Amino acid sequence: MILQPACFSLSAISIALLSCSFAVFAEQIAQSKDVEDIEVIEVYAQKRLQRIQDVSVAVTSISGQALAEQQIKDTTELSAFTPNLKISQNAAEGTPPAVNIRGVGLIDYNTSNTSPIAFYVDDVVVGSANNQIVNLFDMEQVEVLRGPQGTLFGRNTTGGAILLRSARPEQEFGGFFNVSVGNNSSSKFEGALNIPLTDATAMRFSASHHDYEYTTNNIYPASPEAGLKQSNYRLLLSSQYDDLSVLFKAHLEDWSGIVQPVGSIGIFKNPATQELCSPSEAGSSSCFDVFGFNKGNDNFFDVMVNNDSPHDTEGQGASLNLDWQFSETTSLVSVSSFDDLERDHAFNCDGSPARLCEGNLGLDNQVFTQELRLHHQFGDHYFIAGLFYLDERIKQDNYNDILRELRGITPRALTFIYDNQIDITSAAMFAQLDYALSDLTTVTAGLRYTDETTDYQSVSHINVGVDPNDYVGLTLPYYTVSGEVDDNQLSGKVAINHKIDDNSTVYYSFANGFKSGGYNGGFLSTPEQATLADYGSETLNAHEVGVKFALLNQNLSVNVAGFYYDYKDQQVFMNQESTIPGAPPLQLLENVGNSTIYGSEVEVFYTPTNDLYLQFGLGYIPEANFDEFIDPTGKVLTDNRLPFTSEWNVSGLANYQVPMFGNQLVFELNFDYQSEFYFDQNESDYAMQAGYTLWNGFIRYEATDWDVSLWGKNLLDEHYSHLKFDLSSFLGMLEDFKGEGRRYGVQFQYHF
Repeated sequence: MILQPACFSLSAISIALLSCSFAVFAEQIAQSKDVEDIEVIEVYAQKRLQRIQDVSVAVTSISGQALAEQQIKDTTELSAFTPNLKISQNAAEGTPPAVNIRGVGLIDYNTSNTSPIAFYVDDVVVGSANNQIVNLFDMEQVEVLRGPQGTLFGRNTTGGAILLRSARPEQEFGGFFNVSVGNNSSSKFEGALNIPLTDATAMRFSASHHDYEYTTNNIYPASPEAGLKQSNYRLLLSSQYDDLSVLFKAHLEDWSGIVQPVGSIGIFKNPATQELCSPSEAGSSSCFDVFGFNKGNDNFFDVMVNNDSPHDTEGQGASLNLDWQFSETTSLVSVSSFDDLERDHAFNCDGSPARLCEGNLGLDNQVFTQELRLHHQFGDHYFIAGLFYLDERIKQDNYNDILRELRGITPRALTFIYDNQIDITSAAMFAQLDYALSDLTTVTAGLRYTDETTDYQSVSHINVGVDPNDYVGLTLPYYTVSGEVDDNQLSGKVAINHKIDDNSTVYYSFANGFKSGGYNGGFLSTPEQATLADYGSETLNAHEVGVKFALLNQNLSVNVAGFYYDYKDQQVFMNQESTIPGAPPLQLLENVGNSTIYGSEVEVFYTPTNDLYLQFGLGYIPEANFDEFIDPTGKVLTDNRLPFTSEWNVSGLANYQVPMFGNQLVFELNFDYQSEFYFDQNESDYAMQAGYTLWNGFIRYEATDWDVSLWGKNLLDEHYSHLKFDLSSFLGMLEDFKGEGRRYGVQFQYHF
């Protein structure tokens, strides 16, 4: 059964009462204020442009200007803008990012799986998690939607959706370019050129090129300097006729370089006796891996690893958006797209100069999508219905070379070669009605039917060596596994949105999200593991209550939301110790049963004077735990906290402008705090990230057509990690994928 609410906990009820209290407060103050001169924030959260107060969805809107000012390079840096959103580069830049909204996410670095958080780039869903690293340049807006999405969006998701909207062509010649240089040999060029072609057609061409080295410092002299060169290009053609709007987009990406080197967190004081270091000591110069290695110093950003590990990405694609306006009240929208991503990403997983764990993630990912939507407005009511189709093909060319330097000494020294093909087809019908009960109250009802099939074939070989000097070895067939996962599901949404006044609303929604099952085509070290690597679908019942109000005479806007999730058969990536002593850990994607998540969010936007702007965000998730789960080895994980989920997330910024020589001098300081969280399901204190705060800012001098700025990111050089991958039972260490250290630079920008 769908649309069957779970009971609210006491905490969730308290959140609802808090939201209602805010609503009453907003109504009392709004009635005493003149609210004519409102600055309206508009979003596309419901597939049409609406005021943010009119949507019964928790949504954060981020302007393209804010992204550019804060030097946001790609989607992995969006966390600071949105409560209860966490994104990181996961297992180094170039692997699928780890995305988490309100405790729902996927931290799998393998290239075969789809995140429960969907990304839409210019109305096109990107497919699997491989495609979720998107460079953000020449953007109009980014929106983060929290909670299940499906009755309006092409592909159903349980956790939320992130909408990326490029700057559109305009009927006026113009553009911009900026150049930036900074520490760690970083340089950047971005630009856009907007050209009207006819009275009805305009073109916008944008480009971005980044060249940089990582702040992780590899002190192993034989390894090349790690860094990437990323070039991205985008062309948009827009035509507007009497009853037809056409938007064509083509894009191209070309990345190459050496991947970020991984660090080693040794856990043994004495490898011979396997006496353990404490979690606070692990990774220091007094702790070693099982082979007696550490890097020899306590500098956080220093590593010592044979990191001759190339990365290469080639991506291209095109989309066509057609909007037929049949009448003033009815339109038909068609969105067609095709994207191709080819990627090779080498890695070193022992974090040392030895050749004990190395490999490559090879990928050819093709995605075709087609969506049709009918929009109809009748009176104050609005109806959307649509069809969606996706065809995605993932071809993997992977290998993992284990204990190469011990070939001929131990039978565990093998190269695993796994070439998987995963074909996904998804078809759906969806509809949503916004029905105005009165001028103040609107009821929303939506329904979706999804049918999704995953066909897979996993073919593996192993390469063995017969003596220590045999580096060619003998390649033998290992296993071939094929199968199909077929899921279909009804899901839906009901909501009520009540206007307190023109600028303040309170809402309640219940949404039922669904994500299909699939096949975990990661590192599968045994035929049995490969046979059991498919996983089932997950569902999420999400209750949400919130209030959005604007006290515009004081230029104050506040959004408050409380949520309660009943998560069923949740798909969780698991790093599980092998039952064979000294063997590599198992990498599983398991349905862990049920989880309970609840929490709240507050966003405040305040402009006390014309020269000062303040922003504050607070996310709080006191409960995000497995209800009851025992892993395949019998380990009890009941009540363990979900991976990658902080209890507290606090962010804010202050932007202040002062006149200088007839122009403006702008100061901005912003921060993002994440409280402690675990990187896997085991709640190991070794695989835990302590709370940290990132401070960023800039000083910019603005003239009419140009500006120059001094910018900095991670100003206090905070130490934190994107991922600590636990290999302690295998190599006596954890891989440490370090977050970026302090970066700073100067930028010049010219508009024409």
